Amino acid sequence: MKRNGFQLRVLPRPGGEYGVALCEVPGVRRGVKDEEPKQVVRVWGTPFTAMLDRTLQAVKASGSRPSALRRDRAQPFTLDEETGVRLGLLYHAVKPMRKLSRISAIGQATAAMGLEEAYYWYAKCSDPQEGRRARRAFRILMAER
Repeated sequence: MKRNGFQLRVLPRPGGEYGVALCEVPGVRRGVKDEEPKQVVRVWGTPFTAMLDRTLQAVKASGSRPSALRRDRAQPFTLDEETGVRLGLLYHAVKPMRKLSRISAIGQATAAMGLEEAYYWYAKCSDPQEGRRARRAFRILMAER
């Protein structure tokens, strides 16, 4: 069974700005391809620009040049599972935030956490029913470190 991967897609915004959408690509089971990629989270504006360095690191890890991340890009970047989970968790946490010091604190905390902890929080924050509460708890815990 092939493990899941992620795609990072560029979303053009009005006024020459852009954001990104992180999509989860289901794995292949028993030779049958699963459904289409599912959008996990979209981010733009202040949270996106504050975490642009993490996004560029993910783009570089995908084998592309950081300069390939631009507003007019049509092809998605393919990310491995670990990079996608960390980036998804980061985007979930900082999306509603505006205070740069808290965004920075969460960025540092997600970069420093272990892989198992990142997978745990990603699963909690991505849950359709309880994800909103988990994201709030994650922001409170990580911004105070």
